[in-house]
Amino acid sequence: MTEQKPTVQNLPARSTRAEPAARMGNLSAIIGRIVEAVEEETAAIRAGGSFDIKSSNVRKSRYLYELTRATRGVGEPELLAEHRDGITLLRDKLATNAAVIQAHMGAVSEIATLMQNVIQRAETDGTYSEGEFGWAAR
Repeated sequence: MTEQKPTVQNLPARSTRAEPAARMGNLSAIIGRIVEAVEEETAAIRAGGSFDIKSSNVRKSRYLYELTRATRGVGEPELLAEHRDGITLLRDKLATNAAVIQAHMGAVSEIATLMQNVIQRAETDGTYSEGEFGWAAR
């Protein structure tokens, strides 16, 4: 008789769910990674150099997915009690990041408006303005 070797088909299914204690430990690490990513983005935007917003968004999306998975099935009181400091730090970092992004977008908007005005002034040299045609002004 031949002995049957273990294969993927006849092995018991692995559990993909982590134990609650393991997930809570992972949650601290995930919050730390999110804080680090947000700090890096904030610093890069403030520095004004070239910044890859696309890769930053991909990284933050991945961390948000990890955070969602880690908190699935965890009660809010349990979550808040153990991770209050990390969550508060993350909230503060996100508020700072949002303010920096808003300021940056405001500056970009101002520059775009200035450039638009310069282009319009350069294109309107009076050649085709309404004032040149007597009937258009009526």
